Amino acid sequence: MKTFMDADFLLGSETAKTLFAKVKDLPIIDYHCHLEPKEIAENKRFRNITEIWLGGDHYKWRLMRANGVDERFVTGDAPDYEKFEKWCETIEDCIGSPLYHWTHLELQRYFDYHGLLSKKTAREAWEVCNAVIAREDFSVWAIFEKFNVESLCTTDDPADSLEYHKQIAASGIKTKVLPTLRPGKAMAIADAGFAAYAAKLTALTGVKVDSFSNLWAALDSRIDFFHENGCRLSDHALDPPVFAPCDDAQADTIVQKALRGEAICTCEDAQFKTALMLRLGKKYAALGWTMQLHMCAQRNNNSRMFAALGADKGYDTMSDTLVVAPIAQYLDALATDDLLPKTILYSLNPAADDLLAAMIGNFQGGGVKGKIQHGSAWWFNDTKTGMIKQMTTLANLGMLSRFVGMLTDSRSFLSYTRHEYFRRIMVNLLADWVENGEFPNDEVKLSDIACGIAYENAKGYFGF
Repeated sequence: MKTFMDADFLLGSETAKTLFAKVKDLPIIDYHCHLEPKEIAENKRFRNITEIWLGGDHYKWRLMRANGVDERFVTGDAPDYEKFEKWCETIEDCIGSPLYHWTHLELQRYFDYHGLLSKKTAREAWEVCNAVIAREDFSVWAIFEKFNVESLCTTDDPADSLEYHKQIAASGIKTKVLPTLRPGKAMAIADAGFAAYAAKLTALTGVKVDSFSNLWAALDSRIDFFHENGCRLSDHALDPPVFAPCDDAQADTIVQKALRGEAICTCEDAQFKTALMLRLGKKYAALGWTMQLHMCAQRNNNSRMFAALGADKGYDTMSDTLVVAPIAQYLDALATDDLLPKTILYSLNPAADDLLAAMIGNFQGGGVKGKIQHGSAWWFNDTKTGMIKQMTTLANLGMLSRFVGMLTDSRSFLSYTRHEYFRRIMVNLLADWVENGEFPNDEVKLSDIACGIAYENAKGYFGF
């Protein structure tokens, strides 16, 4: 029987151990996360383990609710220690859960605590963790340095001033912190807040957003502003993907209806989004950006809790949305004009893994290695089995060796152990193929592939 989470955790062979030694200390490029630029700029310190660990972490919240924990101890006003204790009571029974692994990796790597978290050890763990958090050398910047975070990309609205990114750039911090354009509010033509957002863009850019053409002019100027401030990626939540081309006159009519507060039908919504996504994709290609497309998420399913708590509180799920036809049509329209940017396709529903892994092969080329990527196992798939499935599918249908690897997709500064978790799983998968005689035991080649997936591919692909 193996020891729980020892130095060889998840490494099933000598080949895996050798490979892990090659990748474990490589820098981290966290190219998609939801960390707050303000907290980075201010080099935030934390009052205790509850704030840094449980604040904003919907993964933990979902498990606590499943364990019968009252909402007061999840997102409510219960004292911090009592919230922490409820999490300890929950995690001790989570056999088979990635959160059991993540939790104990974080305890070990951030706090040098090697005990098993439970209700019995809650007080001890609380005191050990808080003693570390209280030290002068425990802050956001110190975390980045400890985990060798070379660069990270936050997620930012086009109307953001990027003031905190400017502060960060001037601060001397070693980690490169870059914005990512996420124009979700500009895409949401059918939402009640669209007119107010258009007014915000008008005030910000001086372009009166009263038509599709002027909306694009305003966004175009913001994209240039983001580019000047280091942005090299965009991010889009396609819920669901659509492709319904229309001309600019039709798009103008749809925008003007929305600005008057008139209802936008499903067809008009699809036409507007298609028109805007085509403009955006071509702009990204011209600037050399990477476009990220996230699909198959169905959000805010519990309407009562959404009304009480708002979005991103743990009430989202996978959808069974069809993705193949609209994504193929969209990528093809950009490729036809030779303006298809580097693109990463993510699916929250693992049933679409094979579809997307096959899709990317249709649009590779242009002398770019892995130009179109099958994105890493995302959100509910960010598990041992989910990662193995995603990488195996990519290996079967594409080139795993060109994969740009892991990201945290997290709001927590304690998530950098997820890169270690991924690297252990990745090298063990490669090693299994070697041990089974499915790939040569060529140490140099294996090291090149493993280091590529862990770090080098992302470094070359994004060009930060």
